[in-house]
Order: sequence, then C-alpha cells, then structure tokens
Amino acid sequence: MSGNILGMIEQNPIIAAVKNNDGLEHVLTRDNRVVFLLYGDLCTLPHSVDRLHQAGKLAIVHTDLITGLGAKEVAVDYVASFCKADGIISTRPSFIRRGRELGLFTILRFFVFDSLSLENVRPAAAAAQPDMVEILPGIMPKVISRIAAATRIPLICGGLIMDKNDVMEALSAGALAVSSTNEQVWQL
Repeated sequence: MSGNILGMIEQNPIIAAVKNNDGLEHVLTRDNRVVFLLYGDLCTLPHSVDRLHQAGKLAIVHTDLITGLGAKEVAVDYVASFCKADGIISTRPSFIRRGRELGLFTILRFFVFDSLSLENVRPAAAAAQPDMVEILPGIMPKVISRIAAATRIPLICGGLIMDKNDVMEALSAGALAVSSTNEQVWQL
C-alpha cells in the first residue's frame, strides 16, 4: 500500500489538505488523488473518509487535529479500523510506529522553527521510520535541502505554500511533494 501512495504522490506532487467541509466538497471534484484531512471529530471522520474513497481518492488523516482522539496509540487503531483511512499524519512518533504496524501509510510532521527543532528531525525520523516526513513551514529551501540529505526519507513541505514559485522552490530543494490548504495551489 505505501508504495502505491508514494507513487501517486510522485505523479501528482501537490497534495490537497482540507481543513473544513467546504474544502472537502471542493476536493471531491478535483484531480488530486491524495488528500490530507486536517479536521473533523470522532463522529464525522468516518463519513469524510468514505466520501473521499467514493470519489476515488486516498484519505490521509492528521490524527493530532481530530477532535476526540487522544494521545494514546489506540487513536491510530480507530482511524484504521473504524474510519478505514489509508494513512495518518502525526507529530507523535509512537503514532507513526503504530500506524506502520497496522499497515497504514505514515507521515511524521515536524515544525522547524529553530536550530534545535532542525537537529531533532533526523533522529526522530530514524526512530519512527515513517513513509514520509512533512516539514512546516514549507518555504525554506535551504532547510529543506539539509533535511532531505540528512534523512533520506521522502519529504513533503507544507505550510505557507501560496503559489507556483513556492511549490517549485520546495520541489527543487529536495521535497517530493507539497501540501496546501490553498485551493488555487491544488490546481497547479
């Protein structure tokens, strides 16, 4: 499964990230095959994932942003078993490890805002062994290059990606893909 998702991301390196119901409605009619769900709760999440699947899309759920999910690994079990998501995004290495055990596509998300957070990316990614790493903000080409070389794990850049130039800079710096909630970027 993870190879299929990685291949889809390579073919279309712009990932639609939806943060509300309007975004979900809009992405259902777009060409983006992989979608990040950045909102919802225990009651609405299964329906949102199902709608994406019915539209022929893969659903990657950001577990940290789902209302009602706790900080225990059983949250990943819920997303896999009850929601039937294709993958997860999390800042929690334990969630990534549990997701891998369950056969989910996993993305470990990092907020890189200073040299200490930058230095923590490589060891945390090595320990969790995600399928991909997502770096935020995604508009730091020099930092993206450094992380790509240090981790050797495919990178996604997200956060503050606003236009084609941001996309091209991230991809040129070594990112495999970008994620954005900006619907204009989805169309690039």
